[in-house]
Amino acid sequence: MLNTQTKIQFSEHACLYDMLIPKDHKFRQFLNLVDFSFVYDELKNKYCPDNGRAANDPVMMFKYLVLKALSGLSDENLVERSKYDLSYKFFLGLMPEDNVIDSSSLTRFRRQRLADVEILDLLLAKTVKIAKELTLIDGKTIIVDSTHTLSKAMPLDQVESLQRKAKEVRKHVYAADDSMKAKLPAKYEGHNLAEEIAYVKELIRAVSENERLCLLDDISERLSLLKEMVADIEDHYTVSNDKDARLGHKSADTSFYGYKTHIAMTPERIITAATISTGEKNDGPELPELIRKTQETLPELERVVGDGAYAGQNNLENAEREGITIVAKVNSLLLEGTKEEKNGFSFNKDANMVVCPAGHMSISSRRAKDRTGNDRMWYQFSRKACGVCALRDTCAGRHGHKSISFPIKTEQQLRQIEFMKTEEFRQWYRERYKIEAKNSELKYSYGYLEALYYGITGLKIQGAVALFTCNLSRIVRLLTEKTEK
Repeated sequence: MLNTQTKIQFSEHACLYDMLIPKDHKFRQFLNLVDFSFVYDELKNKYCPDNGRAANDPVMMFKYLVLKALSGLSDENLVERSKYDLSYKFFLGLMPEDNVIDSSSLTRFRRQRLADVEILDLLLAKTVKIAKELTLIDGKTIIVDSTHTLSKAMPLDQVESLQRKAKEVRKHVYAADDSMKAKLPAKYEGHNLAEEIAYVKELIRAVSENERLCLLDDISERLSLLKEMVADIEDHYTVSNDKDARLGHKSADTSFYGYKTHIAMTPERIITAATISTGEKNDGPELPELIRKTQETLPELERVVGDGAYAGQNNLENAEREGITIVAKVNSLLLEGTKEEKNGFSFNKDANMVVCPAGHMSISSRRAKDRTGNDRMWYQFSRKACGVCALRDTCAGRHGHKSISFPIKTEQQLRQIEFMKTEEFRQWYRERYKIEAKNSELKYSYGYLEALYYGITGLKIQGAVALFTCNLSRIVRLLTEKTEK
């Protein structure tokens, strides 16, 4: 049954909030910015309105997820902290003496209440609307890029992951009490998952029996994370790897196993839209969807800034139709024709042929795709002319005559190449660094470097809360800077 925090709560201890939580505290500012009651409207169909036991308030449950994104704590440690941290209780809408939820409720809330909700778009739209109403963004420009998130199953397999976490627990236990070396179970050295799980459970039991050690934050938190890992692996016991995750590449030499989040952000560093895909997906094809989602809240969009992945022909055509300028460098393959020009080859526009440094004109041309799938125009020179040419030894190919090619540039690509030479392009392209910093912030301040759950659905929930919280923090900072001026 749906339960809400609509009743007025009275407590003789409520004055503690006024005494101990400053007016400019981040949580107060969050609550002033956002009316979290929208959670009721989005999730009311997930609850029975008048039957069954009263469920935990959905707004409070959602706020727990926001706190998890901010703190990086496990579910168990997050709930434990909310027992005694008054700022957490204040944000959750609880009175100082109120009880907190059981940590298992958070897992059920994510799986049962949020799984089918388009929460990512909803939360980003909420924060963009707030930023727009406060005139913190102009809404005419977005910067786009993608950031990768490692799968929960990688880079180590399940046995190696358990061994790594168990090693961290033992290390901190030994540092706190060296006598525990004789009391803990013998370390399992094999690679059998069932045997490793049995050992880890025995390790957890042995450490948990020592109440004094469990009071230490370093040990209790790592023990909780180890428990969560065992529970997750048992839930996916027959799965060796995350089914949804895929191998992606950051460069020619580095790869990752997981997912990509494609992000659109204003120059003021407010995220306007995001899509989540598997790791192998290219960045360019996601641009139309990022633009569409952004235009729902920022219809005045005029400009997109990104790297070369977003300057593909389809994106250039779509942007031209919508009157949007793309500030991105075209693929270097489209520019390499200048290399032949530097070697003395020139294009004769009247004959529509190429002339070599010795003055010979190509005798034929054909259009074909190269090994990378790009359209190119190939020009063939005469075997007879090349055979007697003075430059034959340095110019002719292995077949005794020259064949060169130039990438075929469309009208849109030609215009983009010219646009790249302008001061306007250079000015806006310099803004691209901001999204690199935003990607780093998401990973290291909001726990987005590694997926907390298995599957792309879990990452969408994690990403939605992380991006929402990141936007709220940014709005608070922009408001503070605006007030100080």
